[in-house]
Amino acid sequence: MATVHHTTMRPTKLELLADWLPTRAWYAAGPEAPRPVRAGGFRLDDPEGEVGIEFMAVTDGEGPGAVTYLVPMTYRGTPLDGAEHALIGTSEHGVLGTRWIYDGAHDPVLVAELYALLAGRAVPQHQSISDAADPTVAAVLDAAAGTAAAVEPAGSVDGADHTDVRLRTPGDDAPVTLRFHRVLRPTADDRTGLGRVTAEWTPAGSPGTPARGTYVTVRQG
Repeated sequence: MATVHHTTMRPTKLELLADWLPTRAWYAAGPEAPRPVRAGGFRLDDPEGEVGIEFMAVTDGEGPGAVTYLVPMTYRGTPLDGAEHALIGTSEHGVLGTRWIYDGAHDPVLVAELYALLAGRAVPQHQSISDAADPTVAAVLDAAAGTAAAVEPAGSVDGADHTDVRLRTPGDDAPVTLRFHRVLRPTADDRTGLGRVTAEWTPAGSPGTPARGTYVTVRQG
């Protein structure tokens, strides 16, 4: 189960994101520098216990113009070969030392565990409490998508509000794509695609009133 260390990080995740977000194609830039605020999310376990996996929702801005972004992140003790383009930054963790923090949409460990969650083989974990499942996260995968035990990213494309990651599966008989919804929007009942992960976040200016929407969609091809 996920262990959450309540310690220092220098720079903090939000400080790193303030510099990184404006470099993304899907960042809805405003007139001021970004000031991201944690708004929700959840974690997944790495079965090998080596990589931290977090799906973080961060809100930038205030009032009706505020935007909430999905930033899946992985935390590693050594650099991930070939993933320089996905590096958000490095930080000194008070317990674990130097951590290399990556955009998790491009990390094969996060992609594999996300698919395991969709297929019912992984349990979502609370974002800030150790060894605690998060029952507010829901995942469903249609049979047409398959339930391959091993998947890995095979290319990605950023859009105006999303990142598409094509999956490589054994045999590749029915290729699918994971769409990470980078700009989070409340949706009452999203049934598009072959599967989806839905979760909550707290919109700007609405403490105690969570919104719910789609974090990830599974698409054919």
